[in-house]
Amino acid sequence: MAETAVCLGTFTAVKTLWEVRIHKINEELQKEKEFRQRLLLVWEERAALAKLKEKVINEGGRAILRIEEEEWKTLPSCLLKLIHLQEWQLHRTSLQKIPRFIGRFHSLVVLDLSRNSIESVPKEIGQLTNLQELLLSYNRIKSVPKEISNCISLERLELAVNRSICDLPPQLSDLKKLSHIDLCMNQFTTIPSALLNMPNLEWLDMGGNKLQELPDAIDRMENLHTLWLQRNEINSLPETIGNMKNLSTLVLSNNKLKDIPACMKDMTNLRFVNFRDNPLELEVTLPPCENTDEEEQQEMFGIDFMHMYIQESLKKTG
Repeated sequence: MAETAVCLGTFTAVKTLWEVRIHKINEELQKEKEFRQRLLLVWEERAALAKLKEKVINEGGRAILRIEEEEWKTLPSCLLKLIHLQEWQLHRTSLQKIPRFIGRFHSLVVLDLSRNSIESVPKEIGQLTNLQELLLSYNRIKSVPKEISNCISLERLELAVNRSICDLPPQLSDLKKLSHIDLCMNQFTTIPSALLNMPNLEWLDMGGNKLQELPDAIDRMENLHTLWLQRNEINSLPETIGNMKNLSTLVLSNNKLKDIPACMKDMTNLRFVNFRDNPLELEVTLPPCENTDEEEQQEMFGIDFMHMYIQESLKKTG
Protein backbone atom coordinates (compact mmCIF):
# COMPACT_ATOMS: atom_id res chain seq x y z
CA MET A 1 0.00 0.00 0.00
CA ALA A 2 2.86 2.33 0.85
CA GLU A 3 4.45 1.73 -2.57
CA THR A 4 1.11 2.45 -4.25
CA ALA A 5 0.77 5.72 -2.33
CA VAL A 6 4.30 6.76 -3.28
CA CYS A 7 3.65 6.01 -6.98
CA LEU A 8 0.35 7.90 -6.86
CA GLY A 9 2.02 10.87 -5.20
CA THR A 10 4.82 10.88 -7.78
CA PHE A 11 2.29 10.73 -10.64
CA THR A 12 0.31 13.63 -9.17
CA ALA A 13 3.46 15.73 -8.80
CA VAL A 14 4.55 15.00 -12.38
CA LYS A 15 1.03 15.80 -13.65
CA THR A 16 1.00 19.12 -11.78
CA LEU A 17 4.45 19.99 -13.15
CA TRP A 18 3.33 19.29 -16.71
CA GLU A 19 0.13 21.32 -16.23
CA VAL A 20 2.22 24.27 -15.01
CA ARG A 21 4.57 23.93 -17.98
CA ILE A 22 1.66 23.67 -20.48
CA HIS A 23 0.01 26.72 -18.90
CA LYS A 24 3.25 28.70 -19.25
CA ILE A 25 3.67 27.59 -22.85
CA ASN A 26 0.08 28.61 -23.63
CA GLU A 27 0.67 32.00 -21.99
CA GLU A 28 3.81 32.52 -24.05
CA LEU A 29 1.99 31.48 -27.23
CA GLN A 30 -0.86 33.90 -26.43
CA LYS A 31 1.59 36.74 -25.77
CA GLU A 32 3.38 36.00 -29.02
CA LYS A 33 0.03 35.98 -30.86
CA GLU A 34 -0.96 39.32 -29.33
CA PHE A 35 2.45 40.77 -30.18
CA ARG A 36 2.10 39.67 -33.80
CA GLN A 37 -1.41 41.16 -33.94
CA ARG A 38 -0.15 44.46 -32.54
CA LEU A 39 2.74 44.41 -34.98
CA LEU A 40 0.32 43.70 -37.83
CA LEU A 41 -1.89 46.62 -36.76
CA VAL A 42 1.12 48.90 -36.62
CA TRP A 43 2.15 47.91 -40.13
CA GLU A 44 -1.42 48.23 -41.40
CA GLU A 45 -1.70 51.72 -39.89
CA ARG A 46 1.64 52.70 -41.40
CA ALA A 47 0.52 51.42 -44.78
CA ALA A 48 -2.84 53.21 -44.46
CA LEU A 49 -1.15 56.44 -43.41
CA ALA A 50 1.28 56.22 -46.32
CA LYS A 51 -1.66 55.66 -48.67
CA LEU A 52 -3.54 58.63 -47.18
CA LYS A 53 -0.50 60.88 -47.49
CA GLU A 54 -0.40 60.08 -51.21
CA LYS A 55 -3.93 61.47 -51.46
CA VAL A 56 -3.06 64.84 -49.92
CA ILE A 57 -2.57 67.69 -52.35
CA ASN A 58 -1.95 71.39 -51.92
CA GLU A 59 -4.32 73.50 -53.92
CA GLY A 60 -5.13 77.16 -53.52
CA GLY A 61 -3.03 77.31 -50.39
CA ARG A 62 -5.01 74.48 -48.74
CA ALA A 63 -4.02 70.97 -47.69
CA ILE A 64 -6.69 68.76 -49.27
CA LEU A 65 -7.37 65.05 -48.80
CA ARG A 66 -8.90 63.91 -52.09
CA ILE A 67 -10.08 60.32 -52.60
CA GLU A 68 -12.23 59.34 -55.58
CA GLU A 69 -13.79 55.94 -56.34
CA GLU A 70 -11.69 53.92 -53.88
CA GLU A 71 -13.21 51.76 -51.18
CA TRP A 72 -12.81 53.26 -47.69
CA LYS A 73 -15.82 52.03 -45.71
CA THR A 74 -14.17 53.36 -42.54
CA LEU A 75 -11.43 55.88 -41.94
CA PRO A 76 -8.45 54.71 -39.81
CA SER A 77 -7.46 56.56 -36.64
CA CYS A 78 -4.02 57.17 -38.17
CA LEU A 79 -5.76 59.93 -40.14
CA LEU A 80 -5.26 62.02 -37.00
CA LYS A 81 -1.60 62.25 -38.05
CA LEU A 82 -2.89 64.61 -40.77
CA ILE A 83 -4.66 66.92 -38.35
CA HIS A 84 -3.53 69.95 -40.37
CA LEU A 85 -5.91 69.13 -43.25
CA GLN A 86 -8.17 72.00 -44.29
CA GLU A 87 -10.37 70.12 -46.72
CA TRP A 88 -11.70 66.60 -47.19
CA GLN A 89 -13.02 65.51 -50.58
CA LEU A 90 -14.09 61.87 -50.38
CA HIS A 91 -16.44 60.81 -53.19
CA ARG A 92 -17.75 57.35 -54.10
CA THR A 93 -15.68 55.60 -51.42
CA SER A 94 -18.56 53.59 -49.86
CA LEU A 95 -17.82 55.41 -46.59
CA GLN A 96 -20.45 54.23 -44.08
CA LYS A 97 -19.91 56.64 -41.22
CA ILE A 98 -18.11 59.81 -40.28
CA PRO A 99 -15.56 59.03 -37.54
CA ARG A 100 -16.20 60.64 -34.17
CA PHE A 101 -12.63 61.96 -34.16
CA ILE A 102 -13.74 64.36 -36.92
CA GLY A 103 -14.17 66.96 -34.18
CA ARG A 104 -10.40 67.16 -33.71
CA PHE A 105 -9.81 68.53 -37.21
CA HIS A 106 -10.21 72.15 -36.15
CA SER A 107 -8.55 73.46 -39.33
CA LEU A 108 -11.22 72.00 -41.63
CA VAL A 109 -12.84 74.59 -43.88
CA VAL A 110 -14.56 72.19 -46.31
CA LEU A 111 -15.94 68.74 -45.50
CA ASP A 112 -17.17 67.16 -48.73
CA LEU A 113 -18.35 63.56 -48.28
CA SER A 114 -20.89 63.49 -51.09
CA ARG A 115 -21.87 60.27 -52.87
CA ASN A 116 -21.11 57.74 -50.15
CA SER A 117 -23.17 55.49 -47.85
CA ILE A 118 -23.19 57.59 -44.67
CA GLU A 119 -26.24 56.97 -42.47
CA SER A 120 -25.68 59.44 -39.63
CA VAL A 121 -23.74 62.57 -38.67
CA PRO A 122 -21.91 62.47 -35.31
CA LYS A 123 -22.53 65.28 -32.83
CA GLU A 124 -18.75 65.90 -32.76
CA ILE A 125 -19.25 67.71 -36.07
CA GLY A 126 -20.23 70.71 -33.96
CA GLN A 127 -16.61 71.15 -32.85
CA LEU A 128 -15.64 72.33 -36.35
CA THR A 129 -16.03 76.04 -35.72
CA ASN A 130 -13.97 76.99 -38.80
CA LEU A 131 -16.01 74.84 -41.19
CA GLN A 132 -17.50 76.86 -44.06
CA GLU A 133 -18.90 74.11 -46.29
CA LEU A 134 -20.56 70.84 -45.22
CA LEU A 135 -21.47 68.77 -48.29
CA LEU A 136 -23.25 65.49 -47.59
CA SER A 137 -25.49 65.01 -50.62
CA TYR A 138 -26.19 61.55 -52.07
CA ASN A 139 -25.87 59.61 -48.83
CA ARG A 140 -28.34 57.78 -46.56
CA ILE A 141 -28.64 60.30 -43.75
CA LYS A 142 -31.96 60.21 -41.89
CA SER A 143 -31.66 63.14 -39.49
CA VAL A 144 -29.57 66.24 -38.88
CA PRO A 145 -27.94 66.73 -35.44
CA LYS A 146 -28.56 70.01 -33.63
CA GLU A 147 -24.81 70.25 -32.95
CA ILE A 148 -24.31 71.52 -36.51
CA SER A 149 -25.57 74.83 -35.13
CA ASN A 150 -22.20 75.14 -33.36
CA CYS A 151 -20.41 75.35 -36.72
CA ILE A 152 -20.58 79.13 -36.53
CA SER A 153 -18.59 79.74 -39.74
CA LEU A 154 -20.84 77.56 -41.91
CA GLU A 155 -21.89 79.22 -45.17
CA ARG A 156 -22.96 76.26 -47.32
CA LEU A 157 -24.95 73.14 -46.33
CA GLU A 158 -25.88 70.45 -48.85
CA LEU A 159 -28.00 67.44 -47.91
CA ALA A 160 -29.61 66.70 -51.27
CA VAL A 161 -30.72 63.20 -52.28
CA ASN A 162 -30.52 61.56 -48.89
CA ARG A 163 -34.21 60.69 -49.46
CA SER A 164 -35.15 60.35 -45.77
CA ILE A 165 -34.58 63.73 -44.08
CA CYS A 166 -37.90 65.34 -43.12
CA ASP A 167 -36.96 68.14 -40.71
CA LEU A 168 -34.15 70.36 -39.46
CA PRO A 169 -33.42 71.21 -35.82
CA PRO A 170 -34.57 74.76 -34.97
CA GLN A 171 -31.11 75.51 -33.55
CA LEU A 172 -29.79 75.79 -37.11
CA SER A 173 -31.28 79.28 -37.29
CA ASP A 174 -28.30 80.35 -35.13
CA LEU A 175 -26.04 79.95 -38.18
CA LYS A 176 -25.86 83.62 -39.16
CA LYS A 177 -23.43 83.08 -42.05
CA LEU A 178 -25.36 80.26 -43.70
CA SER A 179 -26.47 81.50 -47.13
CA HIS A 180 -26.72 78.36 -49.33
CA ILE A 181 -28.81 75.25 -48.50
CA ASP A 182 -29.64 72.30 -50.75
CA LEU A 183 -32.31 69.92 -49.40
CA CYS A 184 -33.73 68.58 -52.66
CA MET A 185 -35.06 65.02 -52.95
CA ASN A 186 -35.82 64.28 -49.33
CA GLN A 187 -39.08 63.90 -47.38
CA PHE A 188 -39.92 67.44 -46.26
CA THR A 189 -43.65 68.20 -46.10
CA THR A 190 -43.14 71.82 -45.09
CA ILE A 191 -40.39 74.42 -45.07
CA PRO A 192 -38.69 74.01 -41.65
CA SER A 193 -38.98 76.89 -39.19
CA ALA A 194 -35.18 76.92 -38.95
CA LEU A 195 -35.03 78.20 -42.53
CA LEU A 196 -37.67 80.86 -41.97
CA ASN A 197 -35.55 82.21 -39.14
CA MET A 198 -32.41 82.54 -41.27
CA PRO A 199 -32.46 86.17 -42.40
CA ASN A 200 -29.17 85.78 -44.33
CA LEU A 201 -30.28 82.78 -46.39
CA GLU A 202 -29.85 83.59 -50.10
CA TRP A 203 -30.14 80.28 -52.00
CA LEU A 204 -32.51 77.39 -51.19
CA ASP A 205 -33.35 74.21 -53.10
CA MET A 206 -36.25 72.11 -51.78
CA GLY A 207 -37.20 70.49 -55.07
CA GLY A 208 -38.30 66.87 -55.14
CA ASN A 209 -39.86 66.81 -51.67
CA LYS A 210 -43.49 66.54 -50.51
CA LEU A 211 -44.35 70.18 -49.92
CA GLN A 212 -48.08 70.86 -50.24
CA GLU A 213 -48.05 74.54 -49.38
CA LEU A 214 -45.72 77.37 -48.46
CA PRO A 215 -45.97 79.02 -45.04
CA ASP A 216 -47.36 82.54 -44.74
CA ALA A 217 -44.10 83.50 -43.02
CA ILE A 218 -42.06 82.68 -46.12
CA ASP A 219 -41.31 86.39 -46.56
CA ARG A 220 -39.18 86.27 -43.41
CA MET A 221 -36.43 84.91 -45.66
CA GLU A 222 -35.97 88.47 -46.82
CA ASN A 223 -32.52 88.05 -48.44
CA LEU A 224 -33.47 84.97 -50.45
CA HIS A 225 -32.72 85.50 -54.14
CA THR A 226 -33.02 81.90 -55.47
CA LEU A 227 -35.75 79.42 -54.54
CA TRP A 228 -36.12 76.00 -56.21
CA LEU A 229 -39.42 74.21 -55.47
CA GLN A 230 -39.81 71.97 -58.52
CA ARG A 231 -41.41 68.51 -58.28
CA ASN A 232 -43.46 69.04 -55.13
CA GLU A 233 -47.21 68.98 -54.42
CA ILE A 234 -47.78 72.71 -53.88
CA ASN A 235 -51.38 73.67 -54.73
CA SER A 236 -51.34 77.39 -53.87
CA LEU A 237 -48.99 80.27 -53.10
CA PRO A 238 -49.43 82.60 -50.09
CA GLU A 239 -50.02 86.31 -50.68
CA THR A 240 -46.90 87.02 -48.63
CA ILE A 241 -44.71 85.70 -51.45
CA GLY A 242 -45.19 89.12 -53.04
CA ASN A 243 -43.16 90.63 -50.18
CA MET A 244 -40.02 88.77 -51.24
CA LYS A 245 -38.53 91.76 -53.02
CA ASN A 246 -35.03 90.25 -53.39
CA LEU A 247 -36.21 87.04 -55.06
CA SER A 248 -34.82 86.84 -58.60
CA THR A 249 -35.23 83.11 -59.40
CA LEU A 250 -38.30 81.04 -58.54
CA VAL A 251 -38.84 77.55 -59.94
CA LEU A 252 -42.28 75.99 -59.39
CA SER A 253 -42.47 73.47 -62.24
CA ASN A 254 -44.19 70.11 -61.70
CA ASN A 255 -46.47 71.13 -58.85
CA LYS A 256 -50.28 71.32 -58.44
CA LEU A 257 -50.79 75.06 -58.77
CA LYS A 258 -54.16 76.13 -60.15
CA ASP A 259 -53.48 79.84 -60.05
CA ILE A 260 -50.76 82.51 -59.92
CA PRO A 261 -51.44 85.15 -57.25
CA ALA A 262 -51.73 88.73 -58.50
CA CYS A 263 -49.32 89.93 -55.79
CA MET A 264 -46.46 88.45 -57.83
CA LYS A 265 -46.73 91.25 -60.37
CA ASP A 266 -45.04 93.53 -57.81
CA MET A 267 -41.95 91.30 -57.48
CA THR A 268 -39.82 93.68 -59.53
CA ASN A 269 -36.51 91.81 -59.03
CA LEU A 270 -37.89 88.54 -60.36
CA ARG A 271 -35.87 87.62 -63.46
CA PHE A 272 -36.61 83.92 -63.91
CA VAL A 273 -39.70 81.90 -63.01
CA ASN A 274 -40.96 78.53 -64.21
CA PHE A 275 -44.61 77.45 -63.92
CA ARG A 276 -44.34 74.58 -66.38
CA ASP A 277 -46.39 71.41 -65.75
CA ASN A 278 -48.93 72.86 -63.32
CA PRO A 279 -52.73 72.44 -63.74
CA LEU A 280 -53.31 76.20 -64.06
CA GLU A 281 -56.97 77.09 -64.60
CA LEU A 282 -56.40 79.74 -67.25
CA GLU A 283 -55.01 78.95 -70.68
CA VAL A 284 -52.69 81.78 -71.64
CA THR A 285 -50.92 82.12 -74.97
CA LEU A 286 -48.15 84.66 -75.36
CA PRO A 287 -48.32 86.96 -78.36
CA PRO A 288 -45.91 86.09 -81.19
CA CYS A 289 -42.48 87.70 -81.06
CA GLU A 290 -41.36 90.14 -83.69
CA ASN A 291 -38.16 88.29 -84.49
CA THR A 292 -36.54 84.89 -83.99
CA ASP A 293 -34.03 86.12 -81.40
CA GLU A 294 -36.82 87.35 -79.10
CA GLU A 295 -38.70 84.10 -79.54
CA GLU A 296 -35.65 82.09 -78.50
CA GLN A 297 -35.19 84.29 -75.43
CA GLN A 298 -38.85 84.01 -74.44
CA GLU A 299 -39.06 81.39 -71.71
CA MET A 300 -42.20 79.29 -71.89
CA PHE A 301 -44.15 79.55 -68.64
CA GLY A 302 -41.65 82.20 -67.54
CA ILE A 303 -41.80 85.89 -66.60
CA ASP A 304 -43.80 87.02 -69.63
CA PHE A 305 -46.22 84.15 -69.14
CA MET A 306 -46.64 85.01 -65.45
CA HIS A 307 -47.48 88.65 -66.16
CA MET A 308 -49.86 87.70 -68.95
CA TYR A 309 -51.56 85.14 -66.71
CA ILE A 310 -52.02 87.67 -63.90
CA GLN A 311 -53.36 90.23 -66.36
CA GLU A 312 -55.93 87.77 -67.76
CA SER A 313 -56.83 86.61 -64.27
CA LEU A 314 -57.51 90.18 -63.11
CA LYS A 315 -59.69 90.80 -66.17
CA LYS A 316 -61.71 87.71 -65.39
CA THR A 317 -62.25 88.60 -61.73
CA GLY A 318 -62.80 92.28 -62.54
